[in-house]
Amino acid sequence: MLHPELISMENEVFRVYLGWTAVLVLKIFAMGILTGLTRFVTATFANPEDLMSPKLKVKFDDPNVERVRRAHRNDLENIVPFFIIGLLYTLTNPSVFLAVNLFRAVGIARIVHTIVYAVVVVPQPSRALAFFVALGATVYMALQVILAAAF
Repeated sequence: MLHPELISMENEVFRVYLGWTAVLVLKIFAMGILTGLTRFVTATFANPEDLMSPKLKVKFDDPNVERVRRAHRNDLENIVPFFIIGLLYTLTNPSVFLAVNLFRAVGIARIVHTIVYAVVVVPQPSRALAFFVALGATVYMALQVILAAAF
């Protein structure tokens, strides 16, 4: 049975979900900007019309640009599923404490993942830990949605 009150600003779980979703949307946009800045700084452009000088050539293999692009792709592969499952998890009427902390864990872990992967490169296991914290929280929510659906 769907409870419409679960999707309202009066529901703290939904409100926190909205907040972290907005933060992560901005984070994804920031990754696009970071990719562009990195291309500009390294003079690595993928399209001929973007070349700022006839001396430059199209280039696809700058390690700095590729690192930022991989971090961006990793966000898209992991944050978008969180958007979906986080909303569905909100509909299961979870514990406020648990849900709020799961959403925080995903948001903070994804931000840390980007910092240690694409901004200030830190050796492993830093990136793996950030990745698995967010993944674990998202998988937990997915399992709770499956259990609540009881199909």
